Amino acid sequence: MLKGLNPILSPELLATLRAMGHGDEIALVDGNYPGLEHGRRLIRLDGHHLIPVLDAILSVMPIDDFVPEAIFRATVKQDLNALDPVHRDIIACCAKHEPDRVVTPLLGPDFYPRVKAAHTVVQTSEPRLYGNVILRKGVIYP
Repeated sequence: MLKGLNPILSPELLATLRAMGHGDEIALVDGNYPGLEHGRRLIRLDGHHLIPVLDAILSVMPIDDFVPEAIFRATVKQDLNALDPVHRDIIACCAKHEPDRVVTPLLGPDFYPRVKAAHTVVQTSEPRLYGNVILRKGVIYP
């Protein structure tokens, strides 16, 4: 345990977040997602739901502000505008940490390849369907 750090941030996850460079992406996925199949690197956070994990990661990781879109969420089937409760929770959590950033919906054909290309996939035990989000790491300014 460390002071000031959310205990959800395991040693493996902290090391990964620190090792990621500017522009690298990390995907946080729900319990139904094929994380082992899609992840180049997989960190399992069994027993934790998506939003507490997202909140913990955003408490330490900057989001890329060099690009117009740096936070992405899965969609309900082929509907870009559908907002399930999990999506509302994702948007609210991101707004708390990154109030000037928009959460961009991506359809499956765009979302899944991006997860496969991500630096790391974090598999949560989120039970809600489509509870998946991708974060693009930014920089810490001097």
